[in-house]
Amino acid sequence: MIPGPGAQMAAAARTRGHLRAAHADREQAIDVLKAAFVQGRLAKDEFDARVGQAFLSRTYAELAAVTADIPPVPFPAPPAARPPRQPAGPRARPSMNQAITGGACVIIAAHVGMLAALLTGSGAVVLLVAVLIVIGAAAAIAAMIVAS
Repeated sequence: MIPGPGAQMAAAARTRGHLRAAHADREQAIDVLKAAFVQGRLAKDEFDARVGQAFLSRTYAELAAVTADIPPVPFPAPPAARPPRQPAGPRARPSMNQAITGGACVIIAAHVGMLAALLTGSGAVVLLVAVLIVIGAAAAIAAMIVAS
């Protein structure tokens, strides 16, 4: 066991017990009391009374009396060993179904754009391009149906 903070304050009180304690010393004693309260070594009413006594303490000896009977802190438990981190697996590839559907959507969108651009023209070229667009769109739709 390591000596607790209360024992450290008692040692300080032996060497300079009659000297006035500073506000920082009172805060340190209150921190010791808080730790003991959180660990369940002090009840709430006892904690409140000791904090009040710490604020009223003027010397190191009075301050040491507030924490003198707090038992020493036991050795801290070693941190729990973490399981080894698993390496990330290979990235999942999209299924064939998703790839065909996505490709078909791109083809349809391209054909619709070409059709809109060609409708502003006239003649046999527009008719030929329109037929090609319809055939491409039909092929894309057929690919989506087969993939699903």
